[in-house]
Amino acid sequence: MSDSDDPLAWETLDDEIAYSCPGFDVRREDVRLPDGTETDYDYLDEPPSVVVLPFTPEGEVVVIEEWRQAVRRVNRSLPVGGMEPDDESRAAAARRELREETGHEADEVEFLTSVEPANGVANSVLHFFVARGCTPTAEQELDHDESIRVDTTTVAALRDHVAAREVRDGRTTLGLLYYEAFGTEESESRGN
Repeated sequence: MSDSDDPLAWETLDDEIAYSCPGFDVRREDVRLPDGTETDYDYLDEPPSVVVLPFTPEGEVVVIEEWRQAVRRVNRSLPVGGMEPDDESRAAAARRELREETGHEADEVEFLTSVEPANGVANSVLHFFVARGCTPTAEQELDHDESIRVDTTTVAALRDHVAAREVRDGRTTLGLLYYEAFGTEESESRGN
């Protein structure tokens, strides 16, 4: 049975973009619920994004510190960014975002997982990647509204910051903890 045939599925009767800005839209849909009730439903509509857990050749993690206006503080996180039409693949988007935000380039990039972080209010999809052999070989290419400082840390220190609730970015927390819990196929074959 397809999802649209599931008895819990809503029927979309009409949809429009209620508000648009760089990076996302707010979409309004007229829907019919399983009990026949008709109502409207608004959600955040945005392109897929990539999140990169980058390791230097020495095994340190490249992190960024970025001003986040919505919460009015500097946020310590992993490099994250939206996929663009010119990206040939999700892995290419991960390489581009790593280079643009940190000036680092990776020897290899490996897929980790994909998640829908807030599927009750957004159609956001995050594709997580592990990048290895990351070295500073390029200049940052920041967007006009990005204020980013690059740093390195150890996995243990980053985990300690997450445990102490000092890292509040959900993408970073999820990426690190997922990597530590499940690794990647390659890290498992290496015995990591």
